[in-house]
Parts: sequence; structure tokens; C-alpha cells
Amino acid sequence: MRLGLSLGYWGRGPSADHVPLAQEAERLGYDSVWTAESWGSDVFTPLTWIAARTSRIKLGTAVAQMAARSPTTTAMHALTLDHLSGGRVLLGLGLSGPQVVEGWYGRPFPRSPLTATREYVDVVRQVLRREAPVVLEGRFHSHPYRGEDGSGLGKALKSITHPLRADLPVLLGAEGPKNVEQTTRIADGWLPLYWSPTRPDVYGPAVRRLPEGFVVAPMAQVRVCDDVSEGLLPVKTMLGFYIGGMGHAARNFHADLMARMGYEEEARRIQRLFLEGRREEAVLAVPDAFADEISLVGPRERIAERLELWRKGPVTDLLALAPDRTTLRVLAELNS
Repeated sequence: MRLGLSLGYWGRGPSADHVPLAQEAERLGYDSVWTAESWGSDVFTPLTWIAARTSRIKLGTAVAQMAARSPTTTAMHALTLDHLSGGRVLLGLGLSGPQVVEGWYGRPFPRSPLTATREYVDVVRQVLRREAPVVLEGRFHSHPYRGEDGSGLGKALKSITHPLRADLPVLLGAEGPKNVEQTTRIADGWLPLYWSPTRPDVYGPAVRRLPEGFVVAPMAQVRVCDDVSEGLLPVKTMLGFYIGGMGHAARNFHADLMARMGYEEEARRIQRLFLEGRREEAVLAVPDAFADEISLVGPRERIAERLELWRKGPVTDLLALAPDRTTLRVLAELNS
């Protein structure tokens, strides 16, 4: 099982620790470093900054939001950074949810998410292969554009720049069983948001029949500490925000996943408290048991024991949200 460092997205501003942590991860033998975006910092610029200050570690987006860019724009970002970094890019894509897509990006959330995702990946692949001009008569993505509000003058084009790698890996963030099943067919890997090594079946039967070489790279908060309950607080804070605030009360993919994992009553309570403005209560309502099974928290010996569960399943890459160098080092030693 390979290790990756997940840095997430910025809060109020850039973190001074991100580049040093990425450099330390590279020194310790981590395979990859990953950034994210929500409605603030973007996913590609920090990776470019990190690329200039590292030499080997792979550079992943977890995830680049599809609504933020047309698929050709995303492919341009990926092929540009791939050249500048010497072929180190892992392109992780995600659809996000209706509140973010419509509220932040000002675009309609697709009524058929699976179709929209499939078309998006198709266009990205066409750009990277550069075998012919990009052509797709899609429901959500058309190249050239032929909508009634267009000029009708669009011309099919292929990239001026030759991509460094036609097979640059494309990974997808997916939560629902149908989305996961499609991901195994059209992508090179999968980025689960919450992964419990004891409950793989919540993602559907596709997890049991993964293609050869398919990457499964879940994110997990990792923290070496003496007090497990205290160490779980950052995990619960993240869960409270995602389950309570990252989606509408009637349509929240994160809350739905938590419900499928056996915590339906708790998920709905967290949503209710968060939407009522009682955020601290929402965080405290996250069960320790749920936070614990999707993370690696506690003394070194406890993390070592629990890490074995992650190794036994289909996980190929553990993307660690690790806040300090000690945790990075301990995880690298335990995984060696």
C-alpha cells in the first residue's frame, strides 16, 4: 500500500506548512501529495508551487471540481502541470453537489450526474490522447458547441501542445454505488471520501471486482496522539461540516453515505443541528465510533494494529491528512 499526503484546500489563507510537509513526505518516501478545492483556493496552483520545490513525489488533485472548468480547460491545466513537473500529475475529478455547483459556480447541477461525468472524462481523454480534434455530441458537453444560443461557427480542435503522457491517470471521486461502478469502467482510479475497511460493501458490488491495476485511494485523517477522544475531534469537526453543511437538507451525498454506513439517525441529527446554526452541537453529535473507523488516530501501537485492516482490503494508496511531521514519519515507518 502506497502512502500519499493530503493537504486539502486552504482556509482563510495559505498554510505555511504545506510545502515543508510535502518536502518531508517526499523525503520519507511518500508516493504522492494531493490538494483540493471548494469555494476558495483552487486545486492546481498550490500543486504547481509544490512541484517547483520537489522532484519525485506525484502531484494529485483530490478533487478538481468539474463545474469549475470545462473539460478541455481541466485537460489544459493537467497537461501543462504534467510537463512542468516531469510527468507527475494524477488528475482526480469530482462532480461536487447541487449547493456548490449552483450556488458557487453558477451552473445547473446535471440531472444525470453519471452521464455528465462520463462525457467530461471522455473529453479530457480525447485532449490527452491528441489523436484527432475533440468531437463529442453530448448531453452536457458538446464539442464543437452547437447550442441554439451559439454562433454555429465553432471548429473542432486538438491541443496545440503535445501532452507529455497520453495515459495521464484520471481518478474520480464517487460515493453512490452506481457512480462507483461507472468509475471502475471509465477511470484509472477511485477517490473515496470516507472509507471504512470493515464496510466496503456500502459502495456496492463493484468494489469486489476491480480491474487490474485500478487505484483505490481513500483519504483518512491520521494523528499520532495519546488521547484517542481528543485526537478524533478534528475528524468529527470535518464530518460535522461535510455532513451538516456540504449539501441541502434534502440532498446531501455525504449524509446519505453516512446513513448507508449504519448511522442514518445520527446523520440526520447532525444535519438538523448544523442547519439550525448549532454547529458545535453538530460536531459533538458525530459518533466517536464512526469518526474512528474512517481514520487512524491514537498511539503508535493502535495505529499499527488498525493499519493492517486497511492493507487487507482493496486500498492501493492511503492519502493521509496528517498535520505534523511526527505523524508522517510514524506512518511511513509502520507502512514500510
